[in-house]
Amino acid sequence: MAFSDRKQVQSDLDGENLTGMDYAKKAIQSVQNSVQSFCKFLSANDTGATGCNQSGILVSKSALEMMFNRQELDVSGIPKRMVKIRWQDDFFTESCLTYYKSKKELRITRFGRGFPFLKPDQTGDLFVFTKQSDLDYSGYVLETDEEIEEFLNTLNISPTETNSLIHADHISSQVKEKLAVQEFISRLNVDFPASDVMSEAAREIEEKAYGHRAGAADDPDQKLIRWTDMEYTLFRELECVRYGKVIEKGFQSVDEFIKLANVVLNRRKSRAGKSLEHHLAAIFDRNGIEYASQAVTEGKKKPDFLFPSLEAYQDINFSTDYIVSLAAKTTCKDRWRQVLNEADRLRDKPKYLCTLQQGISKAQMDEMQAEHVILVVPKPYISAYPIDCRDRIWTISRFVQYIKIIEGK
Repeated sequence: MAFSDRKQVQSDLDGENLTGMDYAKKAIQSVQNSVQSFCKFLSANDTGATGCNQSGILVSKSALEMMFNRQELDVSGIPKRMVKIRWQDDFFTESCLTYYKSKKELRITRFGRGFPFLKPDQTGDLFVFTKQSDLDYSGYVLETDEEIEEFLNTLNISPTETNSLIHADHISSQVKEKLAVQEFISRLNVDFPASDVMSEAAREIEEKAYGHRAGAADDPDQKLIRWTDMEYTLFRELECVRYGKVIEKGFQSVDEFIKLANVVLNRRKSRAGKSLEHHLAAIFDRNGIEYASQAVTEGKKKPDFLFPSLEAYQDINFSTDYIVSLAAKTTCKDRWRQVLNEADRLRDKPKYLCTLQQGISKAQMDEMQAEHVILVVPKPYISAYPIDCRDRIWTISRFVQYIKIIEGK
């Protein structure tokens, strides 16, 4: 909604369901997701409390590059430009950025009649200004001590360090993770998204918070563990949001409790199995590996991954020396035998099984070896297996490199 079309702005904002702490979280997320950001406490001059004739919000010169590029600053006269500012994620203004070279002052002006955030009693509120593009900005005004402290503490900013650009790299990885998780959940329009959506979100959050984008190629073993851990974190947080109030309220009967418990447990089991498949697929994609997932080989036989393709498998002239199947099972202690007959053409070939199981007995390892089953396990987990069996186990990295070789990558 454009500000020019918005009536009774202040009363509308007062009627919002969002609390001040919600606005603080939105401002924090905007800082994290924006090109550049700035914050300052609104002064008496900004709000008109001094009765001076100056208009708009005075911004320190530290934000010059956030508001103007070099070409704009080199023009003769006073640099000015119009931008769109979205306030409190609620309404827009077409406002003006001005740089008074002689005074070395930056100002934001033209907020429109009835603008609700520059009144004398708002002196001391925290103004947060973020840049999404050259023409698009966002503004937040945080009013209470609680929301101001939430913002400053989260971003590790001292009150004396305001009136300057915000350095988002000061945010700890743990805080970035928490914010990204909250942001994902807040944007959902379903109770629980599909498993591939959840897995993709976990990968994005892990890389956004910890900056591990390259790991899928350089260290797929650690990457698989990090992605899996992040998805568990994300899923548990979503469960708390969806079921927390229900659990706190209690249950009318044992049957009611069991019904909800079964829903939760069944969803957990379904998600866990699919999660490993999704993250392995992402590793293969980032390594440029060709594969088919859930391809039907014969009858109801359906290996989780077939390399390089189902077409190659079905081509009797394509050598089985260059065809590989991989099963993905979160745990394999009792289910590893399921992989023995997933592809008839590969009956006499090694059968690869990727698992997150941390250790099984030597007797089971010997049974696997007799059936030509090769475990593929994240490297840090191999130490949980019997010491004299560890050399039989492949790391994720070794498997990826093997597939690259047979595919001629």
